[in-house]
Amino acid sequence: MPKKITIITINYNNLEGLKRTVESIVNQTWQEFEYVIIDGGSTDGSAAYIESKSENIDYWVSESDKGIYNAMNKGIVKATGEYLLFLNSGDHLFEDKVLEQNHSFLGLEDIIYFNLNVVNNKKKFVKMYPEELLFSYFVNDTLPHPATFIKASLFDKVGLYDENLRIVSDWKFFIESICKFNSSYKKINEIVSTFYLDGLSSEFQNKNLIVEEKHKVLNSEFRAYVNDVISLFELKKTVSNLKKSRKIKVMVKLGLLNKF
Repeated sequence: MPKKITIITINYNNLEGLKRTVESIVNQTWQEFEYVIIDGGSTDGSAAYIESKSENIDYWVSESDKGIYNAMNKGIVKATGEYLLFLNSGDHLFEDKVLEQNHSFLGLEDIIYFNLNVVNNKKKFVKMYPEELLFSYFVNDTLPHPATFIKASLFDKVGLYDENLRIVSDWKFFIESICKFNSSYKKINEIVSTFYLDGLSSEFQNKNLIVEEKHKVLNSEFRAYVNDVISLFELKKTVSNLKKSRKIKVMVKLGLLNKF
């Protein structure tokens, strides 16, 4: 009988991070899931470690690939679960009972997302995500792939991750799923995973590449919406500045202007 969840981990020369990820998965109190690891031909002992844990892994391979999204796509092709969760090496499930406590939320929706525990050096914070997903939200943000369960059939509808993009292909998948294909979604106000701000998309030197890749996608796939969103952002900025104006506050206080 097919499992409800497939967890996919991709790794390349990150043995210590991989250990953290794998341990969080094999220690889960609820084990009715499939586990897939795609290693990019690591030379740091990762393959030997994966083999040592093979009794807890349904499928694994260690071979060269063409990058992050090529590796993630390999995992998708091998997965048999109804929902897929991408938990890449270094990141981990929040606690040992997190799947036991939350797997029942996986139902009819195409995308089910949770809040994310974020670690930045020694600082921690919880990244909260909105209940409603708008196009304007995706212009500036995205959903967390370590805390988002994606129905496997959605990849047949939307397509696999775009391997021509180096950093924002998961963002492209989410914005297309929600804003182009009208996929169903649900927010669960719980924490499911911990994400470490030390990955490729978090590196300062890649910030410009992120902007460039997003700009390319927005102008090729959503050009008709972009100008409207820019106008909306400018209007919000104007309203925000007016709210901060001393003169406006005085006029509201005197009853000469309604509060807005």
